[in-house]
This record gives sequence, structure tokens and C-alpha cells, in this order.
Amino acid sequence: MASLRPGRCYSKPERPNTRIAVRVPKKSYVKGVPAPRIHQFEVGQKGDYPLVYHIVSGSDVQIRSNSLEAARVAATKYLTKNIGEKQFFLKVRVYPHHVLRENPLATGAGADRFSTGMRKAFGKPIGQAAIVSSGQKIISVYAPEGKDSVVKEALRRAAMKLPGSPRIVKENN
Repeated sequence: MASLRPGRCYSKPERPNTRIAVRVPKKSYVKGVPAPRIHQFEVGQKGDYPLVYHIVSGSDVQIRSNSLEAARVAATKYLTKNIGEKQFFLKVRVYPHHVLRENPLATGAGADRFSTGMRKAFGKPIGQAAIVSSGQKIISVYAPEGKDSVVKEALRRAAMKLPGSPRIVKENN
């Protein structure tokens, strides 16, 4: 199986477009969209926590679902180890709706015989991404009082997995 393309290939937000087939409307839809890599959007114990921190997007960006999952796992692992399994609540606030497509070009010997180049280059679905605007909350963590440094470190580790320039913001709850 081929490896994933780097995140920089998909980090710029693009307008979702779909080929419109006038005579055969059935061909207008993107078929065979792979499932998003992130399955769990809420982790921990819901409750009334006084401390609230968010990862906020610094620019308009697309975030792939595997990047969201990596950020969630990194933050959850650190919070579970340092606070406890049921002592916090983490919520991923964006959902990857946008379908990413790739038009792989054939390379190697004899590629010119069966490659069509950019003719009818709609591309095959390879994944999903969340389109995030500047200032939008990506991940939120609710924690008990006095755990500021632990929550900040967990969100710093999660922000390393995200594209763009996300920042950590404290909310007065």
C-alpha cells in the first residue's frame, strides 16, 4: 500500500467541488469515500469543570482526519497519565466532512501508454479533512482547578500534530 502524501499537500483550504454530470446525474457524486480516521470525539468524564482550555486555529486551514486523531491521542495520553482517566473531559470540536481526492499519475517504464495525464482528472477519494477557519476552536479540554500546567502541556503536544499555527487559549468559565 502506498504511503500518505505529506500534510502540506492538503493543508490549504480549497472549495469543495464536484463534477456535475448533466446527462447521467448518478455520476455527479463522489463514490467510495473512506471512513474518517477519528472515531472518538469526546474523551473522559463529562462534568462541571472550572478550568477550560482550547486549541484555536491561527489561520484558515484543512486538517486531515488522521491529524485530528493523532492530536486527540497525544493529548488524551498525557492527561490520563498526569491527571487521571476520569478527571478531565476532552472534546474535538471539528468534523472532517471534506473529501480529499488524488489523481495519481503513472510513472516508470511504459507509463505513457496507459496514463491519461490531466484528462478527466477528477481523482479518487483518499481521505477526509475538516475545513477550519481562523479563530475556530479545534480541541477543548475541561479540567479541575490547579491543573493549568498539565492541560497546557497536553494541548501543546496535541498542537504539534496540527497544521498551521494553532494557539492555546484559556477561557474564563
